[in-house]
Amino acid sequence: MNRAEDGPKRVVRGSLVKVLVHRRTDRGMRLEEHAARCVRRGEVHELVTTDQWDPRPGARIDRVGFLGFAELSCGGVIDRGDLVRIGDTAVGTVLGFDACHLPNHYNILIHAARPVSGRDLDLRPENAVTFVQGRSGDHGTVLASPDT
Repeated sequence: MNRAEDGPKRVVRGSLVKVLVHRRTDRGMRLEEHAARCVRRGEVHELVTTDQWDPRPGARIDRVGFLGFAELSCGGVIDRGDLVRIGDTAVGTVLGFDACHLPNHYNILIHAARPVSGRDLDLRPENAVTFVQGRSGDHGTVLASPDT
């Protein structure tokens, strides 16, 4: 993605509708070639953490933690490098998307210090979820614990 061409964008907001509590080390997700996806109000997508950072199209992502499903309250664009927050916790930055469940939903892959689940972060339905525009080159490791 050419961040030099990016202008400002709105924050994509939503809320958790279901919390997931498991992790895997053999998931086999495949990173989509697109570093950005347009999303619509009312869509529900799965939020998945990983400590792997490989933005190449087709990269295999095995080490994952499942946070849950979020319903979006507004449309917008989610880009690689966007900061993901759930409630007051900075979870990590968007790595990309896995489309194995389309047309039902995307898996939005979030790079974090370690794969964490919704249980690890004590998530609850209705927790606010935001995707905030990142800075050029963002792929930092954010999450350490719920009080991060």
